[in-house]
Amino acid sequence: MANLRIGSRGSQLALWQANHIAGLLRQQGHSAEIEIIKTTGDKIQDVALAKVGTKGMFTKEIEEALADGRIDLAVHSLKDVPTELESQFSLAVIMKREDPRDAFVSVNYTRLEELPRFAKVGTSSLRRQCQLKALRADVEVIPLRGNVDTRLRKLESGEYDAIILASAGVKRLGLEKHVRSRIEPEVMCPAAGQGALAIETRSDDPEMAKHLAFLDDAETRSAIECERAVLAGLGGGCQVPIGAFAERRDGVLHLRAMVGRPDGSEILREWALGSDPAELGRETAQRLLARGADKILNDVYGAEVAVPRQP
Repeated sequence: MANLRIGSRGSQLALWQANHIAGLLRQQGHSAEIEIIKTTGDKIQDVALAKVGTKGMFTKEIEEALADGRIDLAVHSLKDVPTELESQFSLAVIMKREDPRDAFVSVNYTRLEELPRFAKVGTSSLRRQCQLKALRADVEVIPLRGNVDTRLRKLESGEYDAIILASAGVKRLGLEKHVRSRIEPEVMCPAAGQGALAIETRSDDPEMAKHLAFLDDAETRSAIECERAVLAGLGGGCQVPIGAFAERRDGVLHLRAMVGRPDGSEILREWALGSDPAELGRETAQRLLARGADKILNDVYGAEVAVPRQP
């Protein structure tokens, strides 16, 4: 059995994820240790994510440790992984997805529709922001950074009337009691890969891939390949207002995708069925571009709130 060194960010959620993987590997007879690696996204806490503008802001330093051989595998929230990896890296595992929906978290209100006029809602996601503003143009969206506990403290102190978090992260941390409701994908389309964990390895390490193969979920991999094909087709990264969510039902992939302006004034949505994940994602991206998604994204990339174009 192998001694496996796992690279992870140091946030509470990231460490839960890394320890979860370590526990599963130990059950297989391996020994596992976790090395905490601080990423660019962790170092910059006082700026909205969309303004940071760094490709792979939550993965770059971890990949450097992987390339240098300081770690054997890296655990990521899949939505943070750039759509194209360098050839030296491989996504050896995409685990079975947890709840992909966004969660509505509030002290006084149970649903988005119940918020009073001009309510303050916390999120640093342009994807969430634009869909929120489309639903409720009156709400004030305020940037919200920090780990889940920090965000919840800010909510409870009255800085926000509500915050929007990923359901999966809240569940993994055992904080579901704070969730008042969940927002369905047809209302708020999730980020590509939301709710899924990925394990990244070196491409030239087939032995490591063998050790990890039992963790891979083919159905989730298929759905997320489709979502990431949308993202790649639109030239977008994880900090831009793009959503994509696919699920397989009765052998058929059902895909929802959206592109929107951060102020919610324009949102393009597509819904499609298919069997080939990558082809379905690419074709859906092309339909969005044909309807004007390129104009929206070019305006976003050129604005102060946007990030540089990513592959």
